[in-house]
Amino acid sequence: MMMKKVVLGLLAVGALAFTMSVAHADSDFEYGKQMKDLVKMMPNARVTLADGIKTASAGGKVISAQYEVDEDNGFQLSTFVSKGAEVHEVIIDFEKNTVKSDEKLTDPDDIKDAGKQIAALANAKVTLDQAVAAAVKANPGYEAIRVVPKAADSAQVTLLKEGKTLKVDEKLN
Repeated sequence: MMMKKVVLGLLAVGALAFTMSVAHADSDFEYGKQMKDLVKMMPNARVTLADGIKTASAGGKVISAQYEVDEDNGFQLSTFVSKGAEVHEVIIDFEKNTVKSDEKLTDPDDIKDAGKQIAALANAKVTLDQAVAAAVKANPGYEAIRVVPKAADSAQVTLLKEGKTLKVDEKLN
């Protein structure tokens, strides 16, 4: 009976770990699904990811940023910005480096992701634009297309060069 409880407990822990890793990978999976379209559209971008982050940070603390191909709005530079108790999605004009739109997050999954990103950045000494600049500098010829905090001390930067992506971790402390 004791062994059965131990096995069931281990199965529950394993299922939870699997669910968490699938949920974590789901965001990456969804982003990966749009990569073909993103590669085609990136030559239209006149603004670097780091510069877009700097522009968005005028209204609060940028907690993530990415170039994306949104099903409703097409190609865009999307940033999540923490503004006190609220988080907003701030879209940066990828040609002019100006704020195109600024809307409070309402989607529960986005809000949940934003909460994790805020927690990961709570003690960061390096801003996301600095992390992106460091990743680009260390990988000549690549351009940054996404940055997402992954842990309390690092952010994952997705780089693109000639249709190929490279993911690098940059320290935030």
